[in-house]
Amino acid sequence: MDAGGSGTINAHDHGTVFYSKNKFQCNYCGKVVSGSTRLKYHIGGIRGDVLPCNSAPADVRELVKNNVIERKRETFGKEFGELNSSDLSRKRNCKRGASQNAGFQNRSQEVLECEDSAAVHVSVTKRGRDAQRGDNGETKRDIISRQVQKCIGRFFYETGLEFVGVNSSSFERMIRSALGTGQLGYKIPTCDELRGWILDEEVKEMEEYVTKIRDSWATTGCSILLDGWTDEKGRSLVNFLVNCPQGPIYLCTHDISSIVGDIDAIYMVLEGVIKDVGIENVIQVVADTTTGWAGTMQKEFSSRCKDVFWTVSASHCIALILENIGMIGSTRDIFDKAKVMTKFIHGHEAVLKLLRKHTLGHDLIKPSKIRSAMPFMTLENIVSKKQNLKDMFSSAEWNMSTWASRVEGKRVADLVESRSFWTGAEMVLNAAMPLIGILNWIFEADEPLIGYIYETMDQVKETIKEEFNKKKPDYMPIWEVVDEIWNNVLHSPLHAAGYYLNPSLFYSSDFYPDFEVSSGLLSCLGQLVQSQPIKDSIIRQLEEYAHGKGSYQEGSSRTRRRNVPPAMWWSIYGENHPELQRFAVRILSQNCDGALRYGLKRTMAEKLLTNGRNPVEQQRLKYLTSVHYNLQLQQFHAGMKSGVEAEEIDPMDDWIVDEAPDVVSQNLESSWMNLDCARALSEEGCSRFAAKTEAM
Repeated sequence: MDAGGSGTINAHDHGTVFYSKNKFQCNYCGKVVSGSTRLKYHIGGIRGDVLPCNSAPADVRELVKNNVIERKRETFGKEFGELNSSDLSRKRNCKRGASQNAGFQNRSQEVLECEDSAAVHVSVTKRGRDAQRGDNGETKRDIISRQVQKCIGRFFYETGLEFVGVNSSSFERMIRSALGTGQLGYKIPTCDELRGWILDEEVKEMEEYVTKIRDSWATTGCSILLDGWTDEKGRSLVNFLVNCPQGPIYLCTHDISSIVGDIDAIYMVLEGVIKDVGIENVIQVVADTTTGWAGTMQKEFSSRCKDVFWTVSASHCIALILENIGMIGSTRDIFDKAKVMTKFIHGHEAVLKLLRKHTLGHDLIKPSKIRSAMPFMTLENIVSKKQNLKDMFSSAEWNMSTWASRVEGKRVADLVESRSFWTGAEMVLNAAMPLIGILNWIFEADEPLIGYIYETMDQVKETIKEEFNKKKPDYMPIWEVVDEIWNNVLHSPLHAAGYYLNPSLFYSSDFYPDFEVSSGLLSCLGQLVQSQPIKDSIIRQLEEYAHGKGSYQEGSSRTRRRNVPPAMWWSIYGENHPELQRFAVRILSQNCDGALRYGLKRTMAEKLLTNGRNPVEQQRLKYLTSVHYNLQLQQFHAGMKSGVEAEEIDPMDDWIVDEAPDVVSQNLESSWMNLDCARALSEEGCSRFAAKTEAM
């Protein structure tokens, strides 16, 4: 077969049938996927429903990719005619391109990429005046035009933009420019259409998607995620999401302002949500905070609902640890000194321009989705640019500037040359960066993490110990902060059970089943399994698992237990013990994080809970809200994940604006460090809100 992709790719040449009907294990990386088609997408590096293989040889990857493309072209060719496709990037949004060739009156070429389908260039050739028609009399152009309108609608629904935007001449020019001037007959939807048939069809499709996910809960179980906040009107609102391996979905939003102090009333709301999901399906409720009504409910929940666990979002707990580390005196001092640098540089346009010249366009501030992580990420960024900063403040351009002779400029230049500042910064990062690593791991994860969080927290403590060269006086204060949050907030019996039931850890040489682990496993057994005969069966079957007997022996090999996700491992190797298999799958299918990782905006929910609409408009807004959030969650599940770093910097953050506390000098070489930071900055009249446009 040539590289052009002609012929057929045999899945068995690149993967092994993996102990279950229609499952293949990649020969190159060991990943298990469902079906030969997904295996080809995996090896060919075609993103979408499966992650690309990073271990396949380049020639194999290109061969498989071209073959998949060719098959797509043949499939579409039978229906639409001539095809031209060079890229099958699988993204769930709508793109269009247009041919600028002559003869547009007879032929139009465009790209549609919707419904998680592959992007394919489709040339529709008109035959005479009527073109090709479907059974209902619509031309192919009509069908494609309708699909384009749905894609535009989906853009508005997902982003939450006002529908009136379709009336904007700029929006029309953008669409026409993307389509090309020859694309006649493609209608931009009106506001009424966005509120009408387009929304109706999107609601129908989304209901089918949600139903499919709901159907999986009986097998995998699910987690209810709480996303609470107080809006500008002072209302206490909460979004309820449900997460499972098939994907997260938005369920509903409640205004609990009138009952925020009534724990019984709040429990009734939560109980109603649990009943809607099915109490037999719910493994845990994951709170996003430990304060307010959620903190009170955390203490009450276990006595009220004995079949479901209450846990706190892992990312929130890591944020609490970072916040407490940031309050340690030595850490706070380093932050205050670093803020002197960032406020000065980001507060003056000419200085910021000089920085970017020396850092190839990079800034010092690192925004974060977790507020308490931002100072550490920014400090890490400053340390990584240590030499750039030294070069900047020793450059001729700086020395010739007016800032070099001013008090403020001298202070920052001295800070950059301060050995103790850089040493102190390194000490702070030794404590914090392993925790930042956990946040990135949580935010970027494609698989449930509940089977790993117990071991990961132990590992992060050991990493911190190593960073401090095992010097107990240095690492113990950090360990104490970590242990306080782990013991009192984060740890759940589910984490201990997940550790025990995770074969990649259980069969490793350093597995350590202490009392906390065994008691956590028994607690889960008592809370999640109501039938005593089934409990007895699970206890007997755990003996087989513990000794690696039967099918467990086959699955305990290093390759299989490490390359197969824990829940899938149980679905493959636990078939002889269905009671234990179901128990393990339902625990290992859960995540340990809350709603924050999805980054949902609250505007639509706030609008939904604003009174004054007639019933028809309120119902339409309810549909729109559900579509809005579920489209975003669908995108997230499809692979649009990112780490803890945020895209935007808050212009009012105290690392930028001029409202810093006094800088406390400790072991710094220059005497100016004893000055009051705020007073020195105010003497120069530095703007609080924007970089000053003064010349160097």
